[in-house]
Amino acid sequence: MFSLKELEQSTELVHQYLLPTPQYNWPQLCRETGCDLWVKHENHTPTTAFKVRGGLVLLNYLSGLAQKPRGIISATVGNHGQSLAYAGQKLAMPVTIVVPEGNNEDQNRAIKGLGANLVIFGQDFEAARQHSLQLQGECGYRAIAPFERELVLGVASYALEYFSAVQDLDTVYVPVGMGSGISGLIKTRDLLGLSTKIVGVVSEGAPTFALSFAAGRVMPTDSVNTIADGVATRSPIQAAFDIIKAGADRIVTVSDDEIASAMYQYYQKTHNLAEPAAATPLAALIKEKQQMKGKKVGVILTGGNIDFERFVKYAGPFCGNM
Repeated sequence: MFSLKELEQSTELVHQYLLPTPQYNWPQLCRETGCDLWVKHENHTPTTAFKVRGGLVLLNYLSGLAQKPRGIISATVGNHGQSLAYAGQKLAMPVTIVVPEGNNEDQNRAIKGLGANLVIFGQDFEAARQHSLQLQGECGYRAIAPFERELVLGVASYALEYFSAVQDLDTVYVPVGMGSGISGLIKTRDLLGLSTKIVGVVSEGAPTFALSFAAGRVMPTDSVNTIADGVATRSPIQAAFDIIKAGADRIVTVSDDEIASAMYQYYQKTHNLAEPAAATPLAALIKEKQQMKGKKVGVILTGGNIDFERFVKYAGPFCGNM
């Protein structure tokens, strides 16, 4: 998909806009999991997620084309929209983002606050996506898919930072939404010649990647039902699935209760706010802590976009269990 030189160049480009994010070895989380645990804090980017890296690299690439797009348009329910809006603001490119009705209001405010044109349409992501394609034809903007080469190349800069800072990781757990984060991690590991195992994490209520990985082929689902909207995927993109199938060690599913408990673990033990999808890697590690005991392990914390009311609703019931 890309070379190590291209990855290093994209990382330098990303660092022109944001600092490398930290990776911390939190003592209380180490005791909780029984591991030498290193958290990569992608929640410390300007949009609280690694996707902003991909937006910056993609829009820099588009801005350099002989036929530069008049603007870009995409659909989202999560951090992808903020990523494009942030990059559009930095590179003076008009951005339209389509979200479904009932989308996270904090996400909507952030997208608008970054200068993007926000359109609300449809009952779910697929309806929003179809509407974005209709608008794309009307306005002449370039449609941006959630999985494109330059997006993955930009996102992979977090993995280069991580593997450069923390040596000899046995396993890294990463959430799987549309696949850019785990694909960037896999490709970076391979380019560096590391033996680290990559474990993708999904919700039990959105199991398409787990089902597909087990079957060895894409297995769409008719619906999703999870608090973790960042991993609420009904069908993998083939290009992303091919990378995951070839490079991931396994896909772990976690329940909404396990996700909510991990959200509280992050807050209680590190004072970091994790949206549900961001807490899935820690939830999976806790689920597998007996087999991972004593190992040097990483989890990717990406996504802090959750409003206070929902955080209390999901994580609050676990306060008495700590």
